[in-house]
Amino acid sequence: MLTDTQEAQVTSGSCDARDARDAIIVALDCSKEEALHVARTLKGRARWLKVGMTLYYKEGPAIVAELKSMGYNVFLDLKLHDIPHQVHGACQSAIATGADIISIHALGGYEMMNAAITAAHEAREAGAAAANIIAISVLTSMNEQALNDIGIHAPVADEVETLARVAKKAGINGMVCSAWEVERLSELFCHKGLFVVPGIRLANGETNDQQRVATPSFAKSHHATHIVVGRPILQAPDMCAAFDAIAADWERCS
Repeated sequence: MLTDTQEAQVTSGSCDARDARDAIIVALDCSKEEALHVARTLKGRARWLKVGMTLYYKEGPAIVAELKSMGYNVFLDLKLHDIPHQVHGACQSAIATGADIISIHALGGYEMMNAAITAAHEAREAGAAAANIIAISVLTSMNEQALNDIGIHAPVADEVETLARVAKKAGINGMVCSAWEVERLSELFCHKGLFVVPGIRLANGETNDQQRVATPSFAKSHHATHIVVGRPILQAPDMCAAFDAIAADWERCS
């Protein structure tokens, strides 16, 4: 369950005017059969689906094409992290799937992120509808102790901002971070770009393996442009009702 602090809703601040259907990205961290069932069930409600490593590594580019053929926008969340040459090539391949957003890890550094952006620019010059490249900051499953365990002793928010500054310099189109850091990053990017927030739960929801969680309206009020929601929808007895509840909470901030 969310803590009292995590349940707290802001009462001031600017809210993104984005419609909930354009803001909610439903995470398909599941089998192809379940993914297609979710896509069919939420047709007419959701507009965005996330294909992560679990699904992509099993099904490959074809799953992106199939979801696109159903009219969805696709966030291809592969969290690429390798030497610049490999990431450049991987981004070329990922862009060719037709994905609308592709994620890489900011921890890969400036040269790696710039290689990803170069691949996107080359795709546009070749006439392709290149994807937006966004950078993962600190995973929402991690807290300060988890950072300390790998030798990073800065507070989580400071580490997120450090990575975002490098990402901005590299020309990245936006960031993935928790709702607790998104306002700082939106300001850093002058409120331009995509700010995708995972770790979303309703106030009475289970946090599962997430550490830095927040409600949809909290994320929206702190300048998130998109939120990623998986298990609270996929594991619900009624996926449509669960999606509608997430959407209603997002719309609370108007």
